[in-house]
This record gives sequence, C-alpha cells and structure tokens, in this order.
Amino acid sequence: MQQRSQSFRIGLAVVVVLGVIAWLAVSGVQSNKSYYVTITELQNMGTQAYTRHLRVAGNVAPGSIERNGTHAQFVLVELGKRLPVQYSGVEPPPDTFKDNAQALAIGTYGRDGVFRATELQAKCASKYAPAKPGAAPAAPAKTAALRVPASSSSN
Repeated sequence: MQQRSQSFRIGLAVVVVLGVIAWLAVSGVQSNKSYYVTITELQNMGTQAYTRHLRVAGNVAPGSIERNGTHAQFVLVELGKRLPVQYSGVEPPPDTFKDNAQALAIGTYGRDGVFRATELQAKCASKYAPAKPGAAPAAPAKTAALRVPASSSSN
C-alpha cells in the first residue's frame, strides 16, 4: 500500500511539472508573437491595434528622419497613408536607414497615433532595385580557370 502511495505522489509531481513547462511554453510563444500589418490595416484595426505586438512596413518619408543616438523619429509611408514612428532601441538605426528606404518597424501602436518601435530593420531601395532598362550590364566577375589533369588508368 505504501509503495502505491509513493508511486502516486511521484506520478502527480511529474504531471504538475510537465503542466507548468507546457504553460510556460505556450505563454512565452503568445507573448513573443507579432502580427504583420500594413499601415492601412493598422489604422483600421480599432482598439485591437493598441493591445498587440505588431510589425509594420513602409517607405521612410523623405526629410522625416530625426536621429538622436539610439533613438529616431520618422514617418513611414505606404499607398498614401502616413504613420509616425518613434524608435527607441538598444542599437542605433542601421546604416541602410535613409530617406525612401524600405523599413520594418516592430513594436506597439499608441492611442496617440504614434507607433513605438523597439526594433528597426531597413534596406536601401536603390541597392536592391532591379536594373534600369538600357543600363549597361555589370562586368562579369573574373574567375580563374581550373585545370584538371587527365587521369591515367592502368589495367
């Protein structure tokens, strides 16, 4: 009888520990989940926009960037919609963060209409744009010729 009671306690402890681990895993995934939305979708989300961790992409409006160390204020533009963004991160904005660059802001939307970003990604639009028609093609890269010696087989 005593062995059965001890086995029951061990089994109960294992179930409790596994339950706590599962709860921590699910709650961790929920807290790190971020929704990707366009500026138009963000502005049409209503009160849900204020309670979610979001990712918003757009082009940086020319002349809107104000830098101050690891902080920056700028405006994202997409299809005529504008979104003011305040970035407060651990690192300064990336080097590719310039006027007309495509940017992805990750953070939360405030009731004052300002998106508060804690992460910022950007890429230079001109660097990744397709080549213009009529432009001269880039010179091919020089490669060294590889000579493979003829194999001799002896029977």
